[in-house]
Amino acid sequence: MHFVMDSANDSKAAQRRRETASRLTAVCRRLTAEGGLAGFTIEEVCDEVGISRRTFFNYFPSKEEAVLGIVEGDEMHIFAEHFMHRGSRGWTAVVDDVIDLVIEHVDAAGLNVEKHTELVRAIEREPRLLARFMGLGRERDAEVAALISRREGVPVGDLKVQACIAVMSAVTRSAADRVLDPQTTIDFKSALTDSLAAIRAVLDTSPPRKAHQ
Repeated sequence: MHFVMDSANDSKAAQRRRETASRLTAVCRRLTAEGGLAGFTIEEVCDEVGISRRTFFNYFPSKEEAVLGIVEGDEMHIFAEHFMHRGSRGWTAVVDDVIDLVIEHVDAAGLNVEKHTELVRAIEREPRLLARFMGLGRERDAEVAALISRREGVPVGDLKVQACIAVMSAVTRSAADRVLDPQTTIDFKSALTDSLAAIRAVLDTSPPRKAHQ
């Protein structure tokens, strides 16, 4: 009983932490879009969200990280545990599990079109944030590649590991393009699943054999 109660409390605490981080990021993105990073102070952000300056630094080391949504001690390790716990079941399963990892991240972060638009506006006002954002993507790819390497018992540079990362990137990019299309109402999870299915349909189609001369 105590274990169940503790788990529930931990879950609620994690949810509150995500909500506070989300509010901080939303405010920082709006203020950055309006006046740039130099146009506001951390104290102004804290006043609007209703937290102390000290609490801000429990979430983000700087305004830049707050704008990008890079939470200190984020939940990547939780997702990694889920991925590793599933165990090695073949390379097709690796791709499925990696996409599930992306879906878990999207669900936990509450990513949507509005939040993406806020980020784009902030980066347009502060272009130097783009390099950090792209670097963050490369860091995530490296983390996922290391997870795959550990679980499957192969070097990080193994071509199959790199192929999984390439598929993840292609599926994520394709899904994002669909979700951000103002003419569509599809959710990100469905878009990811559809994009992965489309890639598999193409790869599972064998090319026609050439006739022998």
